[in-house]
Amino acid sequence: MGNALHGDKVVVRIVGKRRGPAQEGRIIKVLERAKTNLVGTYHKRRFIGYVEPDDRKISKDIYIAQENSAGAMDGQKVVVSLADWQDVELGPEGKIVEVLGYPDDPGMDILALIKDFGLPLSFPDEVEEELTRLPSRVQRVELQKRLDLRKKNCFTIDPKDAKDHDDAVSLEKKPNGNYLLGIHIADVSHYVKEGSALDREALRRGTSVYLVDRVIPMLPEKLCNDICSLKPNRIRLTFSVILELTPQGEKVGYQIKESVIKSKAKLNYDEVQKFFDTGQTTENIEGLENDLLEMKKLAFKLLEKRLAMGSLDFDLPEAHVVLGKNGRVQDILQVIRLESHRLIEEFMLMANRTVAEHVSHLSVPFLYRVHEEPDQDKMEAFSDFVASLGYSLRVTGRIRPKRIQRFLKSLEGKPEESLINEVLLRSLKKARYSPENIGHFGLAFSHYTHFTSPIRRYPDLVVHRILKELQDGKYSFKRQRQLSRRLPRIGEITSERERLSEEAERESIKIKQIEFMQDKLGEQYQGVISGLVPFGFFVRLDSILAEGLVRISSLDDDYYLFDERKQRWVGRHTKKVYKLGERVKVQVVRVNKEQKEIDFVLAGKGYLDIPRRRKKRKRKIKKEKRR
Repeated sequence: MGNALHGDKVVVRIVGKRRGPAQEGRIIKVLERAKTNLVGTYHKRRFIGYVEPDDRKISKDIYIAQENSAGAMDGQKVVVSLADWQDVELGPEGKIVEVLGYPDDPGMDILALIKDFGLPLSFPDEVEEELTRLPSRVQRVELQKRLDLRKKNCFTIDPKDAKDHDDAVSLEKKPNGNYLLGIHIADVSHYVKEGSALDREALRRGTSVYLVDRVIPMLPEKLCNDICSLKPNRIRLTFSVILELTPQGEKVGYQIKESVIKSKAKLNYDEVQKFFDTGQTTENIEGLENDLLEMKKLAFKLLEKRLAMGSLDFDLPEAHVVLGKNGRVQDILQVIRLESHRLIEEFMLMANRTVAEHVSHLSVPFLYRVHEEPDQDKMEAFSDFVASLGYSLRVTGRIRPKRIQRFLKSLEGKPEESLINEVLLRSLKKARYSPENIGHFGLAFSHYTHFTSPIRRYPDLVVHRILKELQDGKYSFKRQRQLSRRLPRIGEITSERERLSEEAERESIKIKQIEFMQDKLGEQYQGVISGLVPFGFFVRLDSILAEGLVRISSLDDDYYLFDERKQRWVGRHTKKVYKLGERVKVQVVRVNKEQKEIDFVLAGKGYLDIPRRRKKRKRKIKKEKRR
């Protein structure tokens, strides 16, 4: 590996004569470091110190000279800047640029994650200065230019703890029996002008990042939580897609207009679902009951039509971390997808699709949300995987979403359903932003874009600007040439920032899951086998969704052999099988917060005496100290 670290862009020379996918190579040059700053734990020794990186994929310690330690104390979390590392024999050296504190300090785990991912905690001064010049109230001249929807029954439906409300909906019945569905999106582009300091910073961030204890927003709070937020009884500038739909969900007409609304209510998913389930209204819902019931009917018609086209609909389990006032984890709950979620999802999908179709007919530069067809080799590997579980999916010829959808339908209610969905999702390519419209495989849409969340996604902001320029007749040939050059790069930046934010969000949940499990030694849980490795198998707990390892060495009722082809462990004598998707009961035996690891054993096997294990470890530590 030479002087390469995980994530670096490198030049590799192929060595040896081995053929096939498992070729050998030697890294001969590092072209670009993935990170120049790393987060880790500082360890101080007599003559020198070193930083042990938090990222376990970076196996090398970073050596720190005394004059470069910034006064860090042994055991503290730090941010270290890598020096130019050429001599492989000497190992990497660095300089501590920030001391974060001790690992057990409140909030240190998430702060270290933020620093490790390079997420920004504040906005530049030039952005803050620009904010002071933004009007806090809608100007009268702007109202006269827009479609006035202030008297319509527009309202928002969001999570209970949401602060930025960037989409509102409305529904009317026409005399001919058709629906007029309105999707009204906060007009962020009115305030964030292209090329401004706000715009440059928004592109640099690309997206808002939703960690377990905070949001790192794409735009400053004054914009996303106030001026652009569609709060009830406040006049707000919006961009509306108004669709005429038949009762069967067929689109017969539409208009896309700059508008102004005054939201009638701020609803949350839980209270809307409670109304659907019981019919009980609340003060918020009062007067909107009929709107909601008609919306529910229409949304499920749209869902039926979408699924009939072959659109894939993954319903994977998600964990919601409940934090106390001290930032410690109180509970972890599984998020259940509600009918109220479906309602908003279907309306937003319809708006995004309509906008993409509208612009594509004009044949001008635009930014699409695309999803390529899956690679044949990955689908063949997935087919082999499901075959090992006793299922069959034909992947010869061109793979259509409809074929995958029928296969997923056949899994409903099976114990392996959730797991196979996850593996399939990993086998498909990631959706991305691109000026080249190649369609969206997963949704089975020929045209798709992102229009509905300009507060938290930069591509939506770009789409709003292009729509305005088209409507105002300002999309000149010169402007088209300019965007043709810029849009590919914008697509690359925002796609990369989206991947980074998703990884950071997942990691923040994992950190809190491990924290939650720290005092659960000896407790037993139900779970499902979620992965197999040559030294054991992973189990994901039902309620908490935390994942831990059952080492095969802990199974003493037989000698187990790993069948890699069929992805299972088989007992040599008992023929007992442990395979993906199988339900098991486990006991927690080890939780290591630093290494982000949880170890289980199968419950009820009599292997354990946890107090004895812990005492043995204490004796071992004392012995090492004496040595």
